[in-house]
Amino acid sequence: MENSNLLLHKIIPMRRTWFNRIFALIYTSAIFALFYHHFRNLSINSNAKSATIISILMLLADLILAVNSITYQAFRMCPIRREVFPQNLPQILKNESEYPALDIFICTADPYKEPPMGVINTALSVMAYEYPTEKLSVYVSDDGGSQLTLFAFMEAAKFARHWLPFCRKHNIVQRCPEVYFASQTAEYIEGRDEIEMAYRKMKIAVEKVVERGDVYSVDHIIVDEEVLKTFSKCSGTNGFTNQNHPAIIQILLESSVNRDVLGHALPNLIYVSREKSTTAAHNFKAGALNMLLRVSATMTNAPIFLNLDCDSYSNDPVTPLRALCYYLDPKIQPELAYIQFPQIFHGINKNDIYGSEWKSYVQINAYGMDGLMGPNYIGTGSFFQRRAFFGDPLSILLPEIPELSPDYQVCKPIHDKEVLAVAGHVAGCKYEDQTRWGDEIGFNYGSLVEDFYTGYRMHCKGWKSILCYPKRAAFLGSSPIAIHDMLCQSKRWFLGYFEIIFCKYNPITFGLKSMDLLQALCYIHYISWPFWCIPVSIYAFLPQLALINSLRIFPKVSDPWFYLYVFLFVGAFMQEFLDYILTGGTIPKWWNYQKSWLIRGLTSFPFAMFEYIFGCFGFSASGFNVTSKVVDDEQTSRYDKGYFVFGVSSPMFLTITMAAIINLVAFSRGIERTISGKEKFEDVCLQICLAGFVVMHSWPLYEAIILRTDKGKMPLKITLTSVALVLVLCIVFFLVLGLC
Repeated sequence: MENSNLLLHKIIPMRRTWFNRIFALIYTSAIFALFYHHFRNLSINSNAKSATIISILMLLADLILAVNSITYQAFRMCPIRREVFPQNLPQILKNESEYPALDIFICTADPYKEPPMGVINTALSVMAYEYPTEKLSVYVSDDGGSQLTLFAFMEAAKFARHWLPFCRKHNIVQRCPEVYFASQTAEYIEGRDEIEMAYRKMKIAVEKVVERGDVYSVDHIIVDEEVLKTFSKCSGTNGFTNQNHPAIIQILLESSVNRDVLGHALPNLIYVSREKSTTAAHNFKAGALNMLLRVSATMTNAPIFLNLDCDSYSNDPVTPLRALCYYLDPKIQPELAYIQFPQIFHGINKNDIYGSEWKSYVQINAYGMDGLMGPNYIGTGSFFQRRAFFGDPLSILLPEIPELSPDYQVCKPIHDKEVLAVAGHVAGCKYEDQTRWGDEIGFNYGSLVEDFYTGYRMHCKGWKSILCYPKRAAFLGSSPIAIHDMLCQSKRWFLGYFEIIFCKYNPITFGLKSMDLLQALCYIHYISWPFWCIPVSIYAFLPQLALINSLRIFPKVSDPWFYLYVFLFVGAFMQEFLDYILTGGTIPKWWNYQKSWLIRGLTSFPFAMFEYIFGCFGFSASGFNVTSKVVDDEQTSRYDKGYFVFGVSSPMFLTITMAAIINLVAFSRGIERTISGKEKFEDVCLQICLAGFVVMHSWPLYEAIILRTDKGKMPLKITLTSVALVLVLCIVFFLVLGLC
C-alpha cells in the first residue's frame, strides 16, 4: 500500500469527532446531575409513600436511560469512513488464477414463506459477479429439504447458462433478473427480449410447482436418473418430512464441467439440505451455516466466503472486488475476520413509516465501531475469512478431521465419490455431538441472534472487522410491510439479546475484559436495548396518570432543574437528528424512526422480556420463526401510501393503543385544567409536553382506530379491550394513591 498507484483503500476520519467527544462529556455530566436531583427528591419525599413510589419508578427509568445514553456515546468517539479503489486490483492480481476462491452461502427454510423465485434471484445475482467464474461456488442450504426449492434451482441452473453471459457481454449492472426485467431501460439491448422470455417461462414453471406443491406437475422436468433419485429422497412416501430426513447434496452446476451458451465456465452451484432428526438439536440458522462451512470445506474450501440472506440480492457486480481491497492488504489481513456491507432494503415507502432502514444500527453506529475493532456482524452481506472460525488470530483450533481445516487443499473434483461421502458425513445431524462446533469453532450457538453473537465472540477473541459502505448499495433485501410482522421480527431479535445478557460470555462480565473498552461499551449498548421497555412504559403511562390525578412529578418552569430535563431530552434528540441528517436521512424518516422506537418499546421489547422470563421457568420455549417474504398486493398498496398496516388482533397492539388513549386523555385534561385556571401551566408544563409528544407520535393509531375502514385498520376487539384496560389502570392508580 506504500505506492500511491497501488492504493486499495484509505481511512477518512470524520470531522465531527471532537464535537462528539465534547458533547459526550457535557451530556454525561448532566446525567450525573439528574441523579443528584433524584436522590435529593427521595430524601425530601421520604415520608410521602405515593411520592416515594413515583420517585423510585422515575429513578429506575432514568437509570436505564442513562446506561443507554452513556454507552451510546462510545459509537461517537472514533467514527471513520473508508474508501476503496478496486480499479487498482489488476495491478496486483495479474491474471484470474491469482484471485482467491470465493464461496457464497445462501440459507432458506420454507418455500411458502420464502418463495423460491426470490431465492434463485439472489443466487443468480451473485453467480453473475464480475469475478473469475472458476473461483466462484454458490452453496444453497435448504433447511426444509423441499422438492419445490430443489426444482427451482434446477431451473435456475439452466437459465444461468444464458443469463450470466448476457450480463457480462452487455456489462449489466443490475444482475438480479427480476429487478432487471422490471426496470424500464430506454436503450435497446440485443437479446433482451429472448432472455426475458426464458426467464418468464422459468418463473411460470417454478410458481406453478409451488402453487400445486408438486414437482411432477410440470411436463418438461425430470428426465435425468440422478435427479429422479434425488427427488425420491425428498418423497414423503419414504417418511421424509422437513424435520426428519437424510442429508441431500445435489451438484447442479460444476465449473470444470458445465459451460454457458458462449462456452465459458459456469460457477459451481450446490444444493444442500442437512440431515434432520426429531431427536437432534438443529440450532436454527447458525446450525445451517455451520453445516455449509463444513460441506464447502470438503468440496472447495475457499479462504473467503460470503454469507447472504435468501432475499438479499446483489445490487453491484463488483462487490467482491471491493472486499478484496482489504483482504489483499497484508497489514490488516491477519487480524481481519470479516468485511460487513450494510443491510439496505428495497420496497420501503417514501418516509419509512416503520423505521425499517435501521439507519443508526447499520450506518451511524457502524461508522463508530469501524473506528474501534469494527462493526458487528448483521447476518447478511458479510465476507468472512474462513480462518476466523477456527480460533483467534494467533492460534488455530484444528477441527476433528483434516478436510475441515481452513488450510486444507481440495485436490479432487466436487463430484468425486469420496468428496461427496465426506460432505454427506459432515452434513449429518449427529456430526457436531461431542465437538467444539457452535462454541469454539464455527458460528456460535446460544442465541436467536446468532449473527450478533458470533461477531461479538470474534471481537472477544481479538479479531477485527471492517465496514464497507459504497455509494451504490452492494445488496438489497426485503423488509416487512405489515407492522405485526415487523414487531414479531423485532421481538425475536430482542429475545436473542436477552439470551446473550444472561450467558457466561455477556458483554458486561466477559466483553469488558476481552476487548477494547469502547468496543465493549458499544456491545453493552446493544444488549441494553430490551430493557428500553421499562423507561418507555414508565414515561408513557406514569406522568400521564399523575397529570390526570393533578399530581406534579417534574420540576416547574421556574425551577432551575426544569432546564436540566429540557437539555437531556433535546440534547439526545438533536444528537440523533444531526447524525441522521448528516448520513443522508430526511426529517420525515428521522421522525418515523423515533416513533418506531417508542412503538417497539411498548411491544417487541416487553413481549420479548416476558417470553424470556416465562421460558426460564419452563412455561414457553423460544423458537426461530421464519419471517415471511410473501408480498400481499393490497397490503403493499396501503403501505406505499404511508398507512400503518394493522389488520390482525395481536396482543402487542394492546399496549400501544392503551398508551395512545391515556396520553390523549391526559393531554386534553392538562390543557383543560390550565385554561380553566385550575392548574398553573408552569407547574405541569413537562407533563403536558410529554403527553403531547406521545399524542403526536400516536397519530397513525388514532387514524387506524377512528378514521380508517380498510382491512389494515385497528381491529375493534383491540380498541375495546384497550379502553377497558385503560379504565382499570386509572382506577388502580387512583386507589394506590388513596392507600398511600
